[in-house]
Amino acid sequence: MLKLNKRIATIGSHSALQILKGAKDEGFETICVCERKRTQPYKMFPVADEIIEVEKFADFLKIEKKLIARDAIVIPHGSFVEYLKPEKIKKLKVDHFGNKKILDWESDRRKQQKWLTAAKIKMPRIFDSPEKIDRPVIVKFHGARGGRGYFLANSAAEFHKKIAAHPGEQFTIQEYIVGVPIYVHYFFSRITGELEIMGFDKRYESNADSIGRVAASDQITTNLQTSYTIVGNIPLVVRESLLPYFIKIGERVITESQKLEPPGLFGPFCLEGVVTQDLILTVFEISARIVAGTNPFVAGSPYTFFKYNEPMSTGRRIAREIKMAIENDSLEKVLG
Repeated sequence: MLKLNKRIATIGSHSALQILKGAKDEGFETICVCERKRTQPYKMFPVADEIIEVEKFADFLKIEKKLIARDAIVIPHGSFVEYLKPEKIKKLKVDHFGNKKILDWESDRRKQQKWLTAAKIKMPRIFDSPEKIDRPVIVKFHGARGGRGYFLANSAAEFHKKIAAHPGEQFTIQEYIVGVPIYVHYFFSRITGELEIMGFDKRYESNADSIGRVAASDQITTNLQTSYTIVGNIPLVVRESLLPYFIKIGERVITESQKLEPPGLFGPFCLEGVVTQDLILTVFEISARIVAGTNPFVAGSPYTFFKYNEPMSTGRRIAREIKMAIENDSLEKVLG
């Protein structure tokens, strides 16, 4: 059996339990970098061989030398990107799974629009000025925020009233699309050259997904404001006839990324959007790394079971990709 000298590391948040469990299932030792106040889950669930405590995640650079000494490979996820930011991530010397340059495109919604438009992905209209708002819009802030702070507006006046609570923040004004929210989980392998569908989910958002239980008259009199902070994830199985379509749009995203930031996007990613009544996915953003919507599938999804016939989470698929790269003496292909 191949001895795996590399260790798998990530910060203790988002999808860390899944990443670390998957790494252990593939034979790696694991490290969880965790804020002192957040260590309990990683002590309760035996997925981390070592816990490195920091005061705050932004202190990650202070313990980077420890990770290098332990021959660790860091796995990025949403919290990692949000707390460290792409500029700091690009300066890391520790081994990093995935193309760091792609994270710039995830964190800037204007870059996302350029990427997805070039890949011929249907997107909602973007308003470059609040004065041009002529329909319902959703205002989203840059970065991996889990929907926190997003708000709806129907006019420039309503926009200006609500944006006052977010001084100095970068935002995008996006057409609000009505349909079924669907998040498509993919994995693209640099070792096999294959695109895989790992699963689908929808998000449970507070209070957007519970406000419908309140009568319209009460919503008005109590002045309820819709919020979109993600609380959890609900697994989905889509119509089988839609799978060829989802595969094609995933392939176009990969092909375009290879032109924009060679060697392009690889590893896990997610297209996040709304399927309308014409059965087309209108994509409102892309996550260029593992998403928390994969967490319901720690024991695998129906789609990974079709392919692997064994429990295969996205976290474990990352570890297997690294293991295959080590076995093929091509580890540099999955680091960036």
